[in-house]
Amino acid sequence: MTADAHAIRTVEQLLEVLDLDSTQARTTEDIFTGSSHAMPSGRIYGGQVLAQSLLAAERTLPEDRAVHSMHGYFLRPGDAGQGITIAVDRIHDGRSFSTRRSQAYQNGVPIFSMIASFQDDDPGVEHAVAMPEGVPSPDSLLPDEQRVEGLPPGTARMLSDRAADVRHVDSPLFLPSDDARVPQQAVWMRLRAPLPDDQRIHRAALAYLSDMTIQESILRAHGVYWALPGLKVASLDHAMWWHRPARVDEWLLYLQESPNARGGRGLAQGRIYTQAGELVASVAQEIMVRVPSRD
Repeated sequence: MTADAHAIRTVEQLLEVLDLDSTQARTTEDIFTGSSHAMPSGRIYGGQVLAQSLLAAERTLPEDRAVHSMHGYFLRPGDAGQGITIAVDRIHDGRSFSTRRSQAYQNGVPIFSMIASFQDDDPGVEHAVAMPEGVPSPDSLLPDEQRVEGLPPGTARMLSDRAADVRHVDSPLFLPSDDARVPQQAVWMRLRAPLPDDQRIHRAALAYLSDMTIQESILRAHGVYWALPGLKVASLDHAMWWHRPARVDEWLLYLQESPNARGGRGLAQGRIYTQAGELVASVAQEIMVRVPSRD
């Protein structure tokens, strides 16, 4: 398979995961079902169930009422080998805003729960924090999978098979590096092949990407890397605000920083920009992080 064909196939597989089935079963909720990416760990990638839950909620709304914020909790590890059932509660529909609650289930128990708000496109005041200058362009950086050697075969294959082309401005955090221990980083990312023009797909794909690498602003501050033996990291919650439309198959700059870590938890915050400098979204996530003693 050629590199281009492989890239197209990885994005097709993502679209297959995001293509939920609606069911005829309905009580007070709309019911959808979906599948998962295979993962080396066997656990569902959090950004996947987040994107699926968002798309399920969007399916209960008119196309022109778009998500502007979501707040979700990862309740249990998901099994990537099993299907997912998503129940959507139509909490409120107003003249300009709608609210939905989505809960993703496996084996009859929730693994993820979120509330999201949707709004018609209305005029109003506008400003945005500018994208910093001097960030290296994505074309000047190699993809992550070309910058790391010595990873376990499953991890290396996961990097090359994922739908996203991810390029760290500093060293990727899969293995130890000599980079400064600072609680921030910058990452370029985009999907490897074009997506349909449907903005609902692009919003969901942005949510999918938003869970990727944001935890590293916490790890980088302490010289911790993903392959560190005994490291345990789990996302606890995730919040996101969509500010402006964007294409996720074009380069996006993800600026990440961690203002605090304490009590086995770390908080990470992020801002996502287009290559032209438009602020697209803001993200916040708290993780559980347990670092083994390195005495």
